[in-house]
Amino acid sequence: MNTTNQMQEILDTYSRFNTMPAEKISPENARNLPTVADAVMGVIGKHVLKRAVPFPEPVGDISHILIPGAGGDLLARVYRPLKSDSTEALPVLLYFHGGGWVIANLDTYDSSCRALANESSFMVVSLAYRQAPEHPFPAAAEDAFAAYQWICKNCGNLGGDANRVAIAGESAGGNLAAVTCLKARAAGMTLPIHQLLIYPVTDLTCQGESHRTQANAKPLNEAMMTWFKKHYLQGKTDATNPDASPLFARDHSGLPPTTIIVAELDPLCSDGELYAKKLRDSGVSVRIRKFMGVTHEFFGAKAVLDEAKEAIAFAGDALRNAIEPFDSFAKDQ
Repeated sequence: MNTTNQMQEILDTYSRFNTMPAEKISPENARNLPTVADAVMGVIGKHVLKRAVPFPEPVGDISHILIPGAGGDLLARVYRPLKSDSTEALPVLLYFHGGGWVIANLDTYDSSCRALANESSFMVVSLAYRQAPEHPFPAAAEDAFAAYQWICKNCGNLGGDANRVAIAGESAGGNLAAVTCLKARAAGMTLPIHQLLIYPVTDLTCQGESHRTQANAKPLNEAMMTWFKKHYLQGKTDATNPDASPLFARDHSGLPPTTIIVAELDPLCSDGELYAKKLRDSGVSVRIRKFMGVTHEFFGAKAVLDEAKEAIAFAGDALRNAIEPFDSFAKDQ
């Protein structure tokens, strides 16, 4: 299980930051640590004369809005894709960033959102949900569901199409996307047309095989997962609660068609694989792809990592395919 040369260059750059492990310091200090996104920028800087890759990736437009969350207004960043008609109602992708429900922000995952907008031709709305330990479980899950409800009712005011709303997330954000779909089904709401789960956390008991085989992986390891879990659940919630661990929902039938992306060298690899099996066994249409030789957080490294380019293309294809029935219907009217 070796990393690709490009992935190793990112990890080497990340290691040279020589920062204190997040799990050994306070959440407040951990939020200021360099990230894999910073390492990607470092790699770009080293190869600026060799790679004519614009960074950050240009998009059609970026704006900021406030979305009512479960505990107050939340900041969200709206990305319109390149080559989109300003008068056209776009399909909408509600996106939740990663960071273990504790760290990271809209900027940390900006590259993913830009790439998804352009590759899928969706408007991407990235939500800054409340984070632990200041706002422990279930705050983030409640914010995610509240944002989905708001998007379904109000995205037309942003130039979006309420009949074509999908949902996505990375890592802890993938967890929130999966939980939101379960909550929407339980509430009898119209479900997203698709859910895109990128190395999602689906099992906070952390019993999957990769939690053992990749326990010492970089940049995410099992010690960090324990730290995230401690701050998110705070010992007050059973790790099998479906709103924290969607793998343990009693019923997964009737959920939206799903695309899952996992990384070989990631403690969360099994989480995605087990969730894919659970959904398939429940009759849900699932596409899953494991990217070999790469680690957690690889998805946002499109500028310097071939596997990230492939993953973005895979995700974009899934989202475009999700709207084909709607586009065909519109053309027939």
